[in-house]
Formats: sequence, C-alpha cells, structure tokens
Amino acid sequence: MTPAWRRGAVIALWAIVVAAAAGAGAMLVRTPKPVTHTVTIDGTSYKPARLAVHVGDTVVWENKDIIPHTATAKGGAFDSKMLATGATFRFIVKTKGGSDYACLYHPTMTGRIDAE
Repeated sequence: MTPAWRRGAVIALWAIVVAAAAGAGAMLVRTPKPVTHTVTIDGTSYKPARLAVHVGDTVVWENKDIIPHTATAKGGAFDSKMLATGATFRFIVKTKGGSDYACLYHPTMTGRIDAE
C-alpha cells in the first residue's frame, strides 16, 4: 500500500464515520421535560378550557370558585371527585390523544386536554 492510497482510504473511512454519526444524531428524538399546567376553576368555568400538553406532564385543577366542582373525563381517564373551594386535583398525562371533561355538578362546564 502506498502512503497516498493509505491516506485516501483513511479519509474515505473518516467521511463514512462522520456521515453515519450525523445521521444517527438526526434520528434522536428529544422528549420534553415534564411540566405542570394549572387549570383554575372559577366563575363556573375552567381557565384555560383547552390545554395542550405532552405525555408525562401534570395537570392541576384548583377550585377558586365559591361552590364545589369536579373535573371528570368522559371515558374515565380521570375524576377529581368533589373539589371544595381551595381544593386541588393532580393528574399525570400518560397517553397521547384528547380527553374531554366536565363538572358532574354543572354539565355545561367543559374542558379539553390534548396530549402529544
């Protein structure tokens, strides 16, 4: 093997390694760090009424209204039971998709969580 040929082979091999490493890095998917979202219950409404979250995030409902409420998902994904004034309920999002929810005492009070 001549030195020039050997140098060319090393450069070609190095180019393949660099290209493979760049391709592997492009395939890495970063998952966002879990965050906590707060939904305030006040004036017989959820604020915000619609929330975009990621799997692993926590949603906290806090009742600041003067009457009790619930945050109950249609389909049973979560149910806060009765939240008296000042009470909170925490739910960790475990699956992708949408969850509509409502207050069992006030069915016109509705909200939605969309999880990615």
